[in-house]
Amino acid sequence: MRKSRADEFLEFAAARTGQLFRSACLLTSGDTHLAEDLTQETLGRMYAMWGRMARIGNPAAYAQTVLVRTFLSHQRRRSATERPLGELPDRAPDDIGDPALRIALLDALAGLAPKDRAVVVLRYWEDRSIEETADALHVSSAAVRTRSVRALAKLRERLGGSITEFAAR
Repeated sequence: MRKSRADEFLEFAAARTGQLFRSACLLTSGDTHLAEDLTQETLGRMYAMWGRMARIGNPAAYAQTVLVRTFLSHQRRRSATERPLGELPDRAPDDIGDPALRIALLDALAGLAPKDRAVVVLRYWEDRSIEETADALHVSSAAVRTRSVRALAKLRERLGGSITEFAAR
């Protein structure tokens, strides 16, 4: 029995939502609410074109590309820089990793320009090649290399000696 289009998409979405959300969290520097919105927007766009997915060889990689493009278009909006103040939202305890290190890294990522942040996430978190990153961002391979070098230098500058203090623990 052949699966319906909706069933195929639901299977894909169930398998990829967690990974898309983690990438979105990194892109948004830990803003889980915006990350959820970006993930939903990505899945909505993927569903709208799911019938044409046969032409795309790797839907998971394409979903990452859609996520990054959605993030970058959100960053171009004037309201993207608004931050609500108040108490932090309740989160489930995270037993993985050092919270101080996570906060330091997310703060350092937040200090990068959106395109620089996208390059860092795609290249070093998603482990994409330079060419794949260039395709996802619609830039040249040279631009990805340049942005990578500059973004990593900014991260090193922002983190300074604090990263070695976390690594020594």
